[in-house]
Amino acid sequence: IQGLTEWLPISSTGHLKLFENLLKMKVPILFDVILHAGTLIVVLVFFRKEISKILSALAHLDFKTEHGKMVPLIIVGVVPTALIGLVFGWLIESAFQTILPIATAFLFCGIMLYSAKFGKEKTDNINYSTAIMIGIAQGIAIIPGISRSGATIAVALLLGIKREKAFKFSFLLSIPAILGALGYTGYAEFSELTSTGLDYAEILAGAIAAMLVGYFALKLLWKIIAKRKFHLFAFYCWILGAVLVLSQIF
Repeated sequence: IQGLTEWLPISSTGHLKLFENLLKMKVPILFDVILHAGTLIVVLVFFRKEISKILSALAHLDFKTEHGKMVPLIIVGVVPTALIGLVFGWLIESAFQTILPIATAFLFCGIMLYSAKFGKEKTDNINYSTAIMIGIAQGIAIIPGISRSGATIAVALLLGIKREKAFKFSFLLSIPAILGALGYTGYAEFSELTSTGLDYAEILAGAIAAMLVGYFALKLLWKIIAKRKFHLFAFYCWILGAVLVLSQIF
């Protein structure tokens, strides 16, 4: 589930929370952290050439090249993400524990995804204000039911960024965000490894499964974006959200 939903714009956190509710079980935080680590490795492998060029530019303090310019943009973009997570993370975690608020978030995510259809691709140039807006979208996506990749790519497309650039920047921006979340949550919850009954074999199996499925999910997402079909994920979110809302009413 993590490998598939982490990169497709349908909210991995929303699906994990949903399955927790349906199966009446709590996924240990540390296990969730390790799964995210597995999917992070996927994005590092998938964008290895881009990352290598960015790191090379950083090492030479060359911020004038195309890849060098990405360094300050990623830093600027991740700041609002971090602020939203630190300030509102605890509130969101407590508010989105049941199905109805998660269902509402899925419906809202669908609106964001469909709105991307109306974006006019005009430029490959991401400026600081654009990076901040995309970073805010990434921060909002800590809400279970709102997809990180969906929110960031949709906002980028609405701001006139071309598809390939929007796709790349979305996932490059995810790297420091996921690393920060891994460090913060992993350190705080490391004692869970012995207190919840998880063993290393279970963790390794989960991470490998997330990596394998995640790599193919990421390739699939790019093909869908290239064919201008990104907005179609909205219908999945709307249908799922509507079914969940109706299940709570009846």
